[in-house]
Amino acid sequence: MALHGGALRFNLRLNLNYASKVCSFVSVRRFSEKLTSKPASGGGTETTGDHAIYTPEHFALKESLRKIIDQEINPHVDQWEAEGKFPAHKVFKILGSAGFLGVNKPVEYGGLGLDFSYSVAVAEELGHIRCGGVPMAIGVQSDMATPALARFGSASLKKEFLLPSIMGDKVACLGVSEVGAGSDVSSIKTKAVREGDEYVINGGKMWTTNGTQADWMCLLANTSDGPPHRNKSLICLPMNLPGVHIARKIDKMGMWSSDTAEVFFDDVHVPCKNLIGEEGMGFTYQMLQFQEERLWAVANVLTTMDVVLQDTVEYARQRSIFKQPVLYHQTVHFRLAELQTEVELLRSLLHRATALYIKGNDVTKLASMGKLKAGRLARELSDSCLQFWGGMGFTNDVMVSRFYRDSRLLSIGGGADEVMLGIICKYMDILPKK
Repeated sequence: MALHGGALRFNLRLNLNYASKVCSFVSVRRFSEKLTSKPASGGGTETTGDHAIYTPEHFALKESLRKIIDQEINPHVDQWEAEGKFPAHKVFKILGSAGFLGVNKPVEYGGLGLDFSYSVAVAEELGHIRCGGVPMAIGVQSDMATPALARFGSASLKKEFLLPSIMGDKVACLGVSEVGAGSDVSSIKTKAVREGDEYVINGGKMWTTNGTQADWMCLLANTSDGPPHRNKSLICLPMNLPGVHIARKIDKMGMWSSDTAEVFFDDVHVPCKNLIGEEGMGFTYQMLQFQEERLWAVANVLTTMDVVLQDTVEYARQRSIFKQPVLYHQTVHFRLAELQTEVELLRSLLHRATALYIKGNDVTKLASMGKLKAGRLARELSDSCLQFWGGMGFTNDVMVSRFYRDSRLLSIGGGADEVMLGIICKYMDILPKK
């Protein structure tokens, strides 16, 4: 499973581009070897030697990313949350230079050429960022706006859009959801009409992560009047073209540091060469990447749940009520034990699905189950933990309240819980016949 060549490319990238900020190949290797006698990150009991899918190279990757998070991101999170925006170009350039925006992307376009299990490892580690908005924005760049381009785009498109996105020189956004078409992707109304060697685009997109800072959008638009599953195409759309209007930055309940935009297109002219793959295949391309997108989301929230649980344990140990620490009350420590068990069960599902996926299996059902459970468990865990913080949990000063706000999106974005249930029912063959 460990790709030695990819691991060497990863460490070479680190040494050349970020040597002063992250540990070298030798130190990363030594660190990962030490993990054989310590619990793996995330509160579990698995170690380097007996982990279901991770090798020493995975742990080296995670450790290097953790250093960047601790040095370059977490010290600024509170400021970015207050400002309602993080500096995407600056952060992405740091991550791109170290190789973290193209872990499973082709080497010839700046990626590390590793399998998807390494992307899952990165997603898990990004959960140590002390807010939800920044890792979500990173995930859009690395695992939502670029996968179809990497798989189906032309060489010239990859050079123009994929390479600079992997290197962190361009910020990408994904243009799929609309006001009347969120989880129901087939209902989008934005049109791209071919006129000569150009598409003329009209319509709009909603809830566009990175939208106010993006250099380009991976746009899903109707390119014909055919059946909904055959009339859509993916197009690389530069955001500085005439007719592209950022209508507003959306004020959200959570994910404050992530800029989310409403975007309109008024007779935007895009060259037909910016089409990703074949015309009319956009819906299929978008559906194909949902497996990875949903597994990525599960991996990312798992670590954050571990962090919130540990923060809560420490606070409950220090805070006293009725002459003893809150943690000593049976209802508290039993509940925390129950929640940690649920997290570990979800982690096992994620790693099993990832192992199957990198072997070429269809894991749509497992990915949907994971996404469903992750959203619901995040809500349950954040609510229970916040309760144990008492009045402090109702402030904006602690991680648990931030997670309470941010994690609510997981049951909505990337396919609502009800959509996940429909997919699971389909694979169980229990949906009512039409």
